[in-house]
Amino acid sequence: MLNVIVNPNALLGGGERLLERVERRFQEAEVPYRVLRSQQKGAIPEFARALSESGERDIVAFGGDGTLNEVLTGLVHPELCRVGLIPAGTGNDFAEAARIPVGEKAVELILAGETLPTDYIDFADGRRSINIAGLGMDVDILERCAKGRGKGRGRYFRALLSSLFRYRGTQISYTVNGETRTVRAMIAALCNGRQLGGGIPLCPAAKIDDGLMDLVVVDCPKRSKLLFELLRLMRGKLLTRPITRHILCSEAVIQPAEEGYAQYDGELFPCKTLSATLVAGGVNIYRGEHGESL
Repeated sequence: MLNVIVNPNALLGGGERLLERVERRFQEAEVPYRVLRSQQKGAIPEFARALSESGERDIVAFGGDGTLNEVLTGLVHPELCRVGLIPAGTGNDFAEAARIPVGEKAVELILAGETLPTDYIDFADGRRSINIAGLGMDVDILERCAKGRGKGRGRYFRALLSSLFRYRGTQISYTVNGETRTVRAMIAALCNGRQLGGGIPLCPAAKIDDGLMDLVVVDCPKRSKLLFELLRLMRGKLLTRPITRHILCSEAVIQPAEEGYAQYDGELFPCKTLSATLVAGGVNIYRGEHGESL
């Protein structure tokens, strides 16, 4: 039985019609399924928790990175589950790393019945991340997004421009491989996936199945150089800059000087400390192999 957990926000625009096409394809393939529609905040992880506790193993997220994050966070013993994704969000950044095509084409990966072990990041506060989690300018942008008008990448871009003129950096300490450093950071992120914000290549070198996460810490540059560094970020060139430290690791801690918010796969949550451990091959995902085209 395929259990399809639907984020109601993913049904806006053409999402309802997409769900109809997805259901039609399951029916054509004579695959048993049921649709669970989230009606309130916090329902998605509760659906995932209840399903996995009852022994259900096939769980499909219908939505974007945030929906998949909530499903993963709710799972009991993720290593026993098979997780599918029908990308229907605004960013779909993890889908790019996992070679999952957008829309109903993703159904074919699920119908093929083959999953691949996939890493995820486990946090001491009980949260999980399968794409990118962190602090800094990306959080500032998301906070401005939440207050802004419009939707999709246009709203994100307007929030980015606003942040460009107002962001002053975030004071953090980070500990990795037994060493602690304190910096004022533009970005401090723990990456399993490669991109965020609907296609911004923060860490093009990251792999979702290499058994390691990528710690990326970028010093906050002078305001006169911030735009230039952001342009390098947009081009996927930030890892080569002298203001960036890129460290492969299995454990890391990021400690902000002041309690605030962190983003986990594009969703904001209160954060005192990001204490992270990479769970290698910890969940089985219906996805493509490296090098396959979407």
